[in-house]
Amino acid sequence: QVQLVESGGGLVQAGGSLRLSCAASERTWSTYFMAWFRQAPGKEREFVATITWSGDSIRYLDSVKGRFTISRDSAKNTVYLQMNSLKPEDTAVYYCAAGRTRSASDYRGQGTQVTVSS
Repeated sequence: QVQLVESGGGLVQAGGSLRLSCAASERTWSTYFMAWFRQAPGKEREFVATITWSGDSIRYLDSVKGRFTISRDSAKNTVYLQMNSLKPEDTAVYYCAAGRTRSASDYRGQGTQVTVSS
């Protein structure tokens, strides 16, 4: 059973930065696509960014393009989400996910809270 553990969330003022990390217990064909999702209170979960362990197939939610950067360190089985120029509307629980396709629907972490104050 693959385990995903997120870290790096917290409280930050608008315009600030945070870097989220997602450590995967293993890197296999079943976790080829790694992704970040988020869910704000009262809203549906939404896709934020995705990457493969090969470092390609990078995609972003339109509203975070130019502000967020997804990357991976295959040697550490870790995926990162660098978030700059944060806005209050970025406030959500951020989840790391993994899977065999870009939907990354096979595994999900417990989530880490990101709160952006205005």
